[in-house]
Amino acid sequence: MFNDFKVVDDRPVYGQLRDYLKEAILKGHLLEHQKLPSTRELSKLLSVSRNTVLTAYADLEQDGLIYAIKGKGHFIGKVETFKTPSIELNWNERLSTVALLADELDVMKQGIYWEKGMISFNSIAPEEKLFDVENFKRAFLTRMSIEGDIVLNYGYAKGYKPLIDYLLHYMEMKGVDISNKDILITNGFTEGLDILLSSLAKKSGRVLCENPTHHAALKLFRLHGLDIHGIDMKDDGIDISKVEKSLSEAAFDFTYLIPSYHNPTGIVTSSDKRSEIIKLFSKYQMPIVEDGFNEELRYSGAHVAPLMTFVGPGNNVIYISSFSKILFPGLRVGWILADKELIHCLESIKRARTIHTSTLDQAVLYQYLHDGYFERYLKKARSVYKKKYELVRQACNQYIPFKRMTGDGGLHLFIELEEGINARTLLKKCYQKGVVFYPGDVFYTDGGGSNTLRLGFSRLNEEDIVRGIQIIGNTLKNEMGS
Repeated sequence: MFNDFKVVDDRPVYGQLRDYLKEAILKGHLLEHQKLPSTRELSKLLSVSRNTVLTAYADLEQDGLIYAIKGKGHFIGKVETFKTPSIELNWNERLSTVALLADELDVMKQGIYWEKGMISFNSIAPEEKLFDVENFKRAFLTRMSIEGDIVLNYGYAKGYKPLIDYLLHYMEMKGVDISNKDILITNGFTEGLDILLSSLAKKSGRVLCENPTHHAALKLFRLHGLDIHGIDMKDDGIDISKVEKSLSEAAFDFTYLIPSYHNPTGIVTSSDKRSEIIKLFSKYQMPIVEDGFNEELRYSGAHVAPLMTFVGPGNNVIYISSFSKILFPGLRVGWILADKELIHCLESIKRARTIHTSTLDQAVLYQYLHDGYFERYLKKARSVYKKKYELVRQACNQYIPFKRMTGDGGLHLFIELEEGINARTLLKKCYQKGVVFYPGDVFYTDGGGSNTLRLGFSRLNEEDIVRGIQIIGNTLKNEMGS
């Protein structure tokens, strides 16, 4: 009966044999008090070492699944298996409206999927080949040697203090006045925004933001029952005159803005407009949630300070960010920088939900940042991404008949096609030719943007960038009358 046991390469053989025998016992294929082959017999039968069989038997014996009789061998123990009548529940009828809405808004389950061999402009995640794996290993070993027993235990809801202190200094170097401000470490940007939305009172139930904007933020706003009021963007950021008109006509609980390398448009809000934004929202006593998305990916021009720098010691800006889009997304480490009293409350929400963000992840990230590896990595990444960015702009100008193209840096460009051209129809046609991209309508607050698309280029090589953009352009010209 052991003929179907097959060894695979990625696990210890004794573990595979143990699990194989355990499954056979629990399913009733091996009966109570049935004698097992001797270790020598089974090792010969399965072509594995005798030590492998001995170790597997020892584990099973420790679990109480088999027992040994000296001089006689190993036997199957008494295993209770309780079988009850099976039932089929209709889980859709038992799900909350929030769960059903989350499923409906889940863009990863919708649209057209990338398949192996395709040219995909979907992703704006970092290029894996750039990951600084060796120095990350060094940071891991260093931190484990210093306090391995601590970082493998429970941590603090607020976060790992050395990382918090590092990030406070990091933001201070960007010009932020950190007096009376504090940091909460989160599982990436998304958890940070979710915690904040769970904490803010819904007085008007409305949020003001750019249109288009980050689809993950839109999803969370809707899941929290907020009405979304989007304001169109100009080439230097949100349309201030429309913002002022909206603020004079209705109340809002807060505004959500992505001033640098905006997702999806890639626009960088000018310094002058940032100052206007702060003055205007301060006049209306309006909290601003600033998304620090891709702030580090500046390829040219002067540094533009975060909105938070313009408020000085004021406390109406809440800054949420992570290194996910530039460093290691798998770490899931983000942070909220805000007024100390607000952070004090958010810490309790964090503790109630997830206890704390992985202390090990935080500690290794801190060590990597502390040892100066991030600055060196960022310099290399900027060089690689800048080359791709310039190539994408050049190829789009050459091959795609667009109405408007935006993107001042970062890892993507946003294309607005002529009116009447449907980006989802274009996507279906390009899919048949092996090219996919992100349709822009998912980023719009009002159902608009049917003629827009986002091109993420971070994970594509130069040849595929040009070929993919050529295919998009030729499809527009030859099959869609653009």
